[in-house]
Amino acid sequence: MIAGRRGRPARRLRNPEAEARLFRGRALSGFAVVLLSLAGLAGWYFKLQVLDHDDYAKRSEANRIKPRPVVPGRGLILDREGRILADNVPAYRLDVTPEEAGDPQALIEALSQVVELAPEDIERFEAARKGARGFRAIPLKLRIGDDEAARFAVERWRFPGVELVPYLNRRYPYGDLLAHVVGYVGRTDEDDIARFGEAHGVFTHTGRTGLERYYDELLRGVVGYEQVETNVEGRALGRLGLVPATAGADLRLSIDVELQQAMVAAFGDMQGSAVAVDPATGQVLAMVSLPSYDPNLFVNGISNTDYRALMDDPARPLFNRNVLGGGPPGSIVKPFVALAGVDSGLRTPESRVFSTGEFFIPGQSRGYRDAGRGGGWVDLRDSISRSINYYYYKLAYDMGIDRLAEYMHRYGFGEPTGIDLTGESAGIVPSREWKARNSREPWYPGETVIAGIGQGYWVATALQMARGTAAIANGGRLHPLRLVAERRTGYDAPWSPLPAAPAPLITDNPDHLRAVQEGMENTIHGRGTAVAMARGAPYRMAGKTGTAQKISRRGSASLDPRTLPYHLRHQALFAGYAPAENPTIALAVVVEHGGYGGSTAAPIARRIFDAWLLGEMPAVPTAEGEEVPVVDLFEGVQSAVLPGAGSTFAVPAPSASGDPAPAPLAPPVPEGAAR
Repeated sequence: MIAGRRGRPARRLRNPEAEARLFRGRALSGFAVVLLSLAGLAGWYFKLQVLDHDDYAKRSEANRIKPRPVVPGRGLILDREGRILADNVPAYRLDVTPEEAGDPQALIEALSQVVELAPEDIERFEAARKGARGFRAIPLKLRIGDDEAARFAVERWRFPGVELVPYLNRRYPYGDLLAHVVGYVGRTDEDDIARFGEAHGVFTHTGRTGLERYYDELLRGVVGYEQVETNVEGRALGRLGLVPATAGADLRLSIDVELQQAMVAAFGDMQGSAVAVDPATGQVLAMVSLPSYDPNLFVNGISNTDYRALMDDPARPLFNRNVLGGGPPGSIVKPFVALAGVDSGLRTPESRVFSTGEFFIPGQSRGYRDAGRGGGWVDLRDSISRSINYYYYKLAYDMGIDRLAEYMHRYGFGEPTGIDLTGESAGIVPSREWKARNSREPWYPGETVIAGIGQGYWVATALQMARGTAAIANGGRLHPLRLVAERRTGYDAPWSPLPAAPAPLITDNPDHLRAVQEGMENTIHGRGTAVAMARGAPYRMAGKTGTAQKISRRGSASLDPRTLPYHLRHQALFAGYAPAENPTIALAVVVEHGGYGGSTAAPIARRIFDAWLLGEMPAVPTAEGEEVPVVDLFEGVQSAVLPGAGSTFAVPAPSASGDPAPAPLAPPVPEGAAR
């Protein structure tokens, strides 16, 4: 250090060697850091390019090649003659993947300038988007027209995450004719995915009602996958591989479209239900629930207006009367009660009782009236054909409710018929056990009496009545009812029948069953309650009329149901089969608010028999009194026209009095005999 002037400290001299050493140290440290960094980078490149090559190669390939699900075509549904009842037609839809599409509001505003989006489309999309995961594609619009598809293809680059997807859309060519049989499909939702699994999300539609629901898994098939090469924009460049989808199975029904049309036409403007069955197999030939609805409305989401119109209709067109409905069967049960009487040993076919017109339970002064002034001496055959209530009042009382209920279950009442439709009602056979589960009151003897004529707590469906009648017709075999007869797993594959379930015998005594059959034949061809039905018929029929009252009458005065308010009129019923000597069709008809079975339900049954046996399609009376052939009602469905559709059948007019007036019943249920 050098001393400075005036006592200031000397200035420190620079030390070049020290600075050089410091620089060299820093340089070496920096170089070492660079070398270490280069070594680390080289090691990282080595890891990426060598050690992790396979993994990243797969990822790169996945970015270039995307798997795309191949949704199979839904299986077709055909009638017994091969007419298509549920078809698939080509269509386009817009799918949106929310996490790729960006702001949904901006997307919808921009898309609305290219394709027409209804408010309901937007509402359904928003509801689905809020409940779905962002990576899952959501249909925005299910039916895109050709012009809209072309416009969107041009503007596709503006909408990442939006795809125009071709698919097959469900269509029901016969509209409301088979709505309650075939059913319909609806849009797949989160509930469906939760029920069937994540893989189900690729299916745009799921069966909702009818056969579409019951056989949904069989109809929808198995999903396939294809490998699609794409560019950086996600646009497909080509297909590299394919795992083909397995198309859904086709179903051929036992339903005959022509008979179905005849059944609808036979009802005219009346409401109700009917079931026609092949007695030899239990296969359903036709089945209607009227009024009906157009299932095509539901395929891609029904509008609020259309849905509200269906829900507000007091006739309940959405309600399947055959599967979910039911009511008192009235006198339709009399052949079965008569069979139970002879099978139980309480009666023989020739046993006679003297009908005074009013039955009294011993020790009671309250009587159970019959129609008219009594039928005199009556055996089993007369009791069925003339529908004598007194015979069944006494028989039911003698049997007791426990034994009566046991036999009715044997004949298929109070049990599902086995029909391949979801949610079938089992109905109700009156019994002590049933009342104990549903009431705190004891069982009264009067309830046993009225159960013998199908009144009281009884609930039976047209399916059960048709099945039981078919068992009487075929010699006693109680076949489970079926709609689907055959299936195939490819267009060129052969049809294979569905396995048949066992058919138990309802009786072990053919003579007893023959006596019941003769009583049912005499109903139409003797001096029974449906003799007008046989006029001009070239074949013999067997059957039973029935009338289930909704209100009781007082005293002995007759009650004309046509004078009552519409909603209080009796239910008219008929069950029968034809030809009587070799039955090929068994039938049950229920006409809501129809009055008497003999004057309302029986003529409908005759028209249906004629259509099946003679090929004569019934004519439909119009408000102007003209008769319109039924072929005009199904314009556009040419394949469904019967060869004899232009012919008409005039049903004989009922007498002024109709069926014999029903009798009053005892409390606590509505009074009245079943006719």
